Amino acid sequence: MPTDKAEFSALYPCDFYTPEELLEPESMYTVYEIARLLQGLEPDADIDEGTEEILLDWAIPWVMNNADDLVVAEPRTDDEPGYYGLRAEGDLADEDPAE
Repeated sequence: MPTDKAEFSALYPCDFYTPEELLEPESMYTVYEIARLLQGLEPDADIDEGTEEILLDWAIPWVMNNADDLVVAEPRTDDEPGYYGLRAEGDLADEDPAE
Protein backbone atom coordinates (compact mmCIF):
# COMPACT_ATOMS: atom_id res chain seq x y z
CA MET A 1 0.00 0.00 0.00
CA PRO A 2 1.45 3.42 -0.90
CA THR A 3 2.36 5.67 2.02
CA ASP A 4 2.16 9.46 2.20
CA LYS A 5 5.52 11.21 2.04
CA ALA A 6 4.48 13.12 5.15
CA GLU A 7 4.72 9.85 7.10
CA PHE A 8 8.52 9.97 6.87
CA SER A 9 10.78 12.22 8.94
CA ALA A 10 13.19 12.80 6.04
CA LEU A 11 13.51 12.11 2.32
CA TYR A 12 16.80 11.67 0.45
CA PRO A 13 17.90 11.73 -3.18
CA CYS A 14 17.93 8.33 -4.85
CA ASP A 15 21.56 8.45 -5.96
CA PHE A 16 23.54 5.42 -7.04
CA TYR A 17 27.24 5.01 -7.65
CA THR A 18 28.45 4.87 -11.23
CA PRO A 19 30.59 1.84 -12.10
CA GLU A 20 33.65 4.11 -12.23
CA GLU A 21 32.95 5.35 -8.69
CA LEU A 22 32.30 1.89 -7.27
CA LEU A 23 34.73 -0.53 -8.91
CA GLU A 24 38.51 -0.67 -9.18
CA PRO A 25 39.50 -0.81 -12.88
CA GLU A 26 41.71 -3.91 -12.60
CA SER A 27 39.44 -5.96 -10.30
CA MET A 28 36.53 -8.31 -10.85
CA TYR A 29 33.69 -8.63 -8.33
CA THR A 30 30.87 -11.05 -7.59
CA VAL A 31 27.36 -9.64 -7.41
CA TYR A 32 27.56 -10.28 -3.66
CA GLU A 33 30.63 -8.04 -3.41
CA ILE A 34 28.98 -5.37 -5.56
CA ALA A 35 25.97 -5.49 -3.23
CA ARG A 36 28.21 -4.73 -0.25
CA LEU A 37 30.07 -1.95 -2.09
CA LEU A 38 26.78 -0.26 -3.01
CA GLN A 39 26.07 0.02 0.73
CA GLY A 40 29.50 1.43 1.54
CA LEU A 41 30.74 -1.85 3.00
CA GLU A 42 33.98 -3.67 2.23
CA PRO A 43 33.51 -6.37 -0.45
CA ASP A 44 34.33 -9.08 2.09
CA ALA A 45 32.23 -7.66 4.94
CA ASP A 46 30.53 -10.34 7.03
CA ILE A 47 26.75 -9.88 6.83
CA ASP A 48 23.88 -12.20 7.66
CA GLU A 49 22.04 -14.06 4.90
CA GLY A 50 18.83 -12.01 5.25
CA THR A 51 20.71 -8.75 4.84
CA GLU A 52 22.61 -10.16 1.87
CA GLU A 53 19.33 -11.05 0.14
CA ILE A 54 18.08 -7.48 0.60
CA LEU A 55 21.34 -6.04 -0.72
CA LEU A 56 21.12 -8.31 -3.78
CA ASP A 57 17.71 -6.77 -4.53
CA TRP A 58 19.62 -3.51 -5.12
CA ALA A 59 22.73 -4.94 -6.76
CA ILE A 60 21.15 -7.03 -9.52
CA PRO A 61 19.25 -4.11 -11.12
CA TRP A 62 22.36 -1.93 -10.72
CA VAL A 63 24.40 -4.47 -12.70
CA MET A 64 21.69 -4.68 -15.38
CA ASN A 65 21.36 -0.88 -15.66
CA ASN A 66 25.13 -0.48 -15.97
CA ALA A 67 25.78 -3.46 -18.25
CA ASP A 68 27.27 -1.30 -21.03
CA ASP A 69 30.04 -0.19 -18.67
CA LEU A 70 30.81 -3.68 -17.32
CA VAL A 71 32.46 -6.91 -18.41
CA VAL A 72 31.53 -10.33 -17.10
CA ALA A 73 33.65 -13.44 -16.58
CA GLU A 74 32.48 -17.01 -16.28
CA PRO A 75 33.01 -18.66 -12.91
CA ARG A 76 36.41 -20.33 -12.67
CA THR A 77 34.87 -23.34 -10.91
CA ASP A 78 31.37 -24.80 -10.66
CA ASP A 79 30.96 -23.64 -7.06
CA GLU A 80 31.65 -19.92 -7.50
CA PRO A 81 29.54 -17.13 -9.01
CA GLY A 82 30.35 -15.08 -12.09
CA TYR A 83 32.44 -11.94 -11.85
CA TYR A 84 31.81 -8.39 -13.05
CA GLY A 85 34.29 -5.62 -13.63
CA LEU A 86 34.65 -2.15 -15.03
CA ARG A 87 34.89 -2.32 -18.82
CA ALA A 88 38.09 -0.90 -20.27
CA GLU A 89 39.30 -0.58 -23.83
CA GLY A 90 40.70 -3.88 -25.06
CA ASP A 91 39.00 -6.05 -22.40
CA LEU A 92 36.88 -7.97 -24.89
CA ALA A 93 38.55 -10.56 -27.11
CA ASP A 94 36.59 -9.53 -30.22
CA GLU A 95 36.93 -5.80 -29.58
CA ASP A 96 38.97 -3.86 -32.13
CA PRO A 97 40.95 -1.18 -30.26
CA ALA A 98 41.11 0.88 -33.47
CA GLU A 99 37.34 1.42 -33.46
